Amino acid sequence: MKSIHFISGLPRSGSTLLAALLRQNPQFEAGMSGPLAGLFGALVGQMSARNEYSVFIDDAKRERILRGLFDSFYGDCKAEVIFDTSRGWCAWMPAVVRLFPQSKVIACVRDVSWIVDSIERLVQRNVFSPSSIFGYTPGGTVYTRANAVVGPDGMVGAPYDALKQACYGEQRDRLLLVQYETLTTDPAATLRTIYEFLGEPLFAHDFTNVTYDVAEFDDRAGTPGLHTVRGTVKAEPRQTLLPPDLFGRFARDAFWRDPARIPAGLRIV
Repeated sequence: MKSIHFISGLPRSGSTLLAALLRQNPQFEAGMSGPLAGLFGALVGQMSARNEYSVFIDDAKRERILRGLFDSFYGDCKAEVIFDTSRGWCAWMPAVVRLFPQSKVIACVRDVSWIVDSIERLVQRNVFSPSSIFGYTPGGTVYTRANAVVGPDGMVGAPYDALKQACYGEQRDRLLLVQYETLTTDPAATLRTIYEFLGEPLFAHDFTNVTYDVAEFDDRAGTPGLHTVRGTVKAEPRQTLLPPDLFGRFARDAFWRDPARIPAGLRIV
């Protein structure tokens, strides 16, 4: 198949913005999180021992079937380089590297406090439209919502655990962490590093006119604006909506900012 890489990491950390920038390159295909990682996991599960017919499926067949999933999904894509986006790919690093030895994973990261703030800001902006993030359940408080998203199975908690697994795992040489703050304050330097990491020739991106919009998806999710990108790439400082005790709860979670906690060989922009 064509050259494939993966965009993963934490939610509300710039993955859609990064995809919107990358897709400016006519040789690239990139977008918001899609269904491929879920299909991948479902196939792996169906080929496990819980299926009584799995005795007829060895690892060689499993690999062919899983590669075939990618070939079929992107069979009509004309781009030379494909970026598939999902927060789940960090959890699948060993499998990804085995299937696609030349592939790389770009993980977008951001301080967890500001991720929770960003989610809460969307909720309060769309007060009459309950979000799929919380099972379309109205009500609750900033505390109950924060506890839900940072829990082990939550929108933030599960990807955070997967990210740490990838950062400390054997495949971390295939991983590049892109900090949201770096992407928004110096997108040109960030993209140069990404192109170098991928081994692709640099493309002249336009950082003053970046657009990406999947309004129908966001509206159905009860969270309008969740994936909308428009205008100039820039940092927009603001005051947090979170109470001080809640904002401070996640102060030490950004392990990629602490030199003593960064594993050898992990690259960070």
